[in-house]
Amino acid sequence: MNGIALGVLGMALLSGCSVPGPGGAPDGIHDPYEFSNRRAHMFNRDVDRTIVRPVARSYGKVANNDLKTVVDNVATNFATPGIMVNNLLQGDLGGFGKNLYRVVINSTLGIGGLFDPASELSDVALVDADFGMTLARWGAPEGAYLELPLLGPSTERDAIGRFVDLFTNPLRYTLDPPERNVSTAVRVIDRIGDRQRFGDTIDSVLYDSADGYAQTRLIYLQNRRFQIGGSDQDPYSDPYEDPYAQ
Repeated sequence: MNGIALGVLGMALLSGCSVPGPGGAPDGIHDPYEFSNRRAHMFNRDVDRTIVRPVARSYGKVANNDLKTVVDNVATNFATPGIMVNNLLQGDLGGFGKNLYRVVINSTLGIGGLFDPASELSDVALVDADFGMTLARWGAPEGAYLELPLLGPSTERDAIGRFVDLFTNPLRYTLDPPERNVSTAVRVIDRIGDRQRFGDTIDSVLYDSADGYAQTRLIYLQNRRFQIGGSDQDPYSDPYEDPYAQ
């Protein structure tokens, strides 16, 4: 069963769930699995404290900004064909065309994606898309909030989207194992770089908030709904204000 068929099956499952989306709960947050979610949050925080944060700090010390930029460029270039599939599934031909241009230019002039001439010379930015967004465009409900072990905050819809996105990138089927492994390694290193770059903000949410779980949930849902277009509230107005602080 291919990724798209899995996504259609996931949408069918979601459509049968009687779970409210934004605005359906009194505070716009539907979290019937809060007990298990909080356990997953504690697990994720322990993994971050003992493994991810120390590794990210070490990476920040040994990698200069140029190397971090190269890693981010390569990770983005590898991910773009999968993004383009979702552009098409969402009917966004303009976004597909811009991303196709980016792949061609960055893979050639950018030497396999090491550099980003599409942005620097042509000012063509990536038009991001994922299968969670595709499901939203198709009318699938958001579902309940979830915090996934190791993967972090999500919703039922986005959890299905993340799974399907594992299969929608054409490079998964065209790259030989060595190059495919490089792609995976680069994405992992890029995520570690993100943890280092946003370290202070992440630390304040996970370790300094009065309720780190509730704060993480609020920030994720607010930003994700804004990204998808399901909220008129600007998540950047004051996204890290802790409503649970005394």
